[in-house]
Amino acid sequence: MNIAVLSTNRNLYSTRRLVEAAQSRGHNCEVIDHSKCYVGIQQGKPTIHYKGLDLSHIDAVIPRIGASLTFYGSAIVRQFEVMGVVSANPSQAITRSRDKLRCMQILSGAGLGLPITGFARSVSDVDDLINMVGGAPLVIKLLEGTQGIGVVLAETKKAASSVIEAFYGLGNNILIQEYIKEAKGTDIRAFVVDGKVVGAMKRTAKEGEFRSNLHRGGTAEIVKLTRAERATAISAAKAMGLTVAGVDMLPSSRGPLILEVNSSPGLEGIETATEKDIAIEIIKYLETQHEINQALKLTSKRKVKKESKL
Repeated sequence: MNIAVLSTNRNLYSTRRLVEAAQSRGHNCEVIDHSKCYVGIQQGKPTIHYKGLDLSHIDAVIPRIGASLTFYGSAIVRQFEVMGVVSANPSQAITRSRDKLRCMQILSGAGLGLPITGFARSVSDVDDLINMVGGAPLVIKLLEGTQGIGVVLAETKKAASSVIEAFYGLGNNILIQEYIKEAKGTDIRAFVVDGKVVGAMKRTAKEGEFRSNLHRGGTAEIVKLTRAERATAISAAKAMGLTVAGVDMLPSSRGPLILEVNSSPGLEGIETATEKDIAIEIIKYLETQHEINQALKLTSKRKVKKESKL
């Protein structure tokens, strides 16, 4: 197969590992900066070019789309899909997962466990919104934030009101969520590939910090998931339509609660903590999908040929 890793930085750990895994399985693999791709749309002949080169030789893509490039990156993935190229994650699912509010609404509709979450736009609704999520302490999140950026813990109702009003004053969209005390600064990331959990780690926040993100100084260790945690992770990825997903969950007295479903989960933390080759699992999934894709194309050609003879 000719595989393309869609990434703006070929030196990132996740990008390098995916290339290594693909090559170890005998595939040709190249890194393509999706921000520099451009598409041609015409009847029956969709195309993608990169630095003047036609990418029609690509059989499969692995999107590593950054949050700031969600719209353009998803459009490039969608063009590959129109061309019949296999993608590790569907373009629609990537777009869906990047909208934190939409993600929470989808997961809620699927009956999955979540921290109580509030969303509003008017300052006049602040008191009722705070009461809706159980009062202070509570967590305030920017909708556009990633890697723990734009996440604030408000210890008191007065502090929460001030932070919320400040965010609203700056024109930001935010979510307000209940604070899960029993999590004690830890969360769990389950890495799901093709409906299976292929690795899981527990992340612990550094002292004095409530955010457990590794980018915020948190530490990670391998963890054995409970049956409920495993089922929740698999169901969350399925509800979002993601084949490759990092599902972040908080342990709570009422079971695992989903914080986020990530469509471009990093590989460094999970591979280091679990000592598992997660990248190879993604490549194996692409191999299976490519075989199915080729079989469908062959069946379609035979059908057209048969109909032309009638």
